[in-house]
Amino acid sequence: MKTRLHTALLTAALATGLFSASAYAQPNHHEFWAFLQRLIAHVTALDFNRYEWHETNPSAEWSPRAGLESVQLKEKFFVMGGRTPIPPPAPPFASIINQDVWASEDDGASWELLNDAAWPPRAFFESVVKDGFIYVMGGQSFELVCPFPGCQPGQEVPVSTFYNDVYRSTDGVEWETVTEAAPWGPRAGLSAVVHRGWIYVFGGAFGDDPAIGGSGRTFYTDVYKSRDGKDWIEVTDSVPWAGRGGAAAVSMKGRIYLMGGEDGFLDPPFGDVWVSKNGAHWKRLRRRAWKPRSGHKCGVLERNIVCFGGFNLTGNPMDVQISRDGRRWTALNREGPAAPPWQAEIPTDIKYDFDIITIDDAQDDRRGIYTFGGDRETFEFPIGPPPAL
Repeated sequence: MKTRLHTALLTAALATGLFSASAYAQPNHHEFWAFLQRLIAHVTALDFNRYEWHETNPSAEWSPRAGLESVQLKEKFFVMGGRTPIPPPAPPFASIINQDVWASEDDGASWELLNDAAWPPRAFFESVVKDGFIYVMGGQSFELVCPFPGCQPGQEVPVSTFYNDVYRSTDGVEWETVTEAAPWGPRAGLSAVVHRGWIYVFGGAFGDDPAIGGSGRTFYTDVYKSRDGKDWIEVTDSVPWAGRGGAAAVSMKGRIYLMGGEDGFLDPPFGDVWVSKNGAHWKRLRRRAWKPRSGHKCGVLERNIVCFGGFNLTGNPMDVQISRDGRRWTALNREGPAAPPWQAEIPTDIKYDFDIITIDDAQDDRRGIYTFGGDRETFEFPIGPPPAL
């Protein structure tokens, strides 16, 4: 099992160009539009291929962790919660679950502990920033229990507590309990975005996976929204996409995009892309946009979705994918400085369950994607039912 921690930054020297559609023959509208879209994707990929990865901090002050959350507020970076795996011979997923909050005022180069017990310990939760508040929502904690009488050390299995609570803070130090029980069910691996003035929560799962001795997981297919994290409206209780955890979601150009995820550790993950204007009505854009994955991240940079990282039992994906609309995707040049992410050389170098902060201001010389923490654990899951109680 390998766990790595560092802060990385994807930045670029940007190129500027001009394209005039009138300079090209137009055999018919549809052919021309398809050609134009391909050309735009190609030019965009050339720009993004100028991005480079830089390691800004190989060993931050906070402990190595995955399933953490990171946000930016008032020019500060914040890192919160997550799980720190316990090395073998502990059972898979045996972890220290964190409840701390750290802040950086120098783009991740140094960190200060703000609160070591901000809320109950949790990992695989969600955090967003809205109206000057950092919101923390949902997630899970773990403890090891013996699944049958007389089990030996190393035979324990993790049993989780799942949350549907909401906390918020203006500074990362003092936290307010907004609600201890939001109407959406307790869940981890959920997705959340701020979209058109609302906090949206959707997806995620309840229960422990059979692959690690659990009794099974329930995957949610509902969508909720709230202005303040306290009063929630159910947008829909049945989305058309399969229930999942570990998906990536962004809000871009007035739409919510949902990408990838998983519905079981031993099952193939998803590589699909869905879009919605309001969280109620969804349309599938791609059945398989790229190699299926979970625990990946997607950000919005230069009016493009940028996706990378993630877990797949057949080998973690080494690509960096970009799209202007969620339908047409371009993989960045594997021979360039922008891909693979983190200058990875082999699939086991690729991280999952990390988090990102995207700075997308053309006037900000920090423009780019920052990554925090993450996991490179590998597992040999037992095949078959867990021992009888």
